[in-house]
Amino acid sequence: MDKEVQSYLVNKIKSEYTEKTNTEFEELISLDRKIKLPPLIQAYTCGIVGALILGFGMSLIMTDIGAIFGINSSFTVGIIVGILGLAICGINYPVYIKFLDTRKKRYSQEILMLADKLGTN
Repeated sequence: MDKEVQSYLVNKIKSEYTEKTNTEFEELISLDRKIKLPPLIQAYTCGIVGALILGFGMSLIMTDIGAIFGINSSFTVGIIVGILGLAICGINYPVYIKFLDTRKKRYSQEILMLADKLGTN
């Protein structure tokens, strides 16, 4: 095996077992994730739920699944359920933006302080 490859692999294995110190840069990245992850999870969840509700409304309209649930006018109920699903999907993005902005405002001082500290080094 080549000496450079061997040295690289040894250093890689060694780095896995050494104690990691939390640097300011890693703290900045961690804080950025902490800000962005909850709104992202909320957006995906809201989008999935809205799409499932929309799909259920379409199923009520296009199939006889309404009879299984005992719904007499499945076409009308399907339209109402579909519109509800569309509304959920439609408000998803504005809610995501508002939630993200709220979290950014809450943590902005901490982020800016760390970024300024790293920018001057």
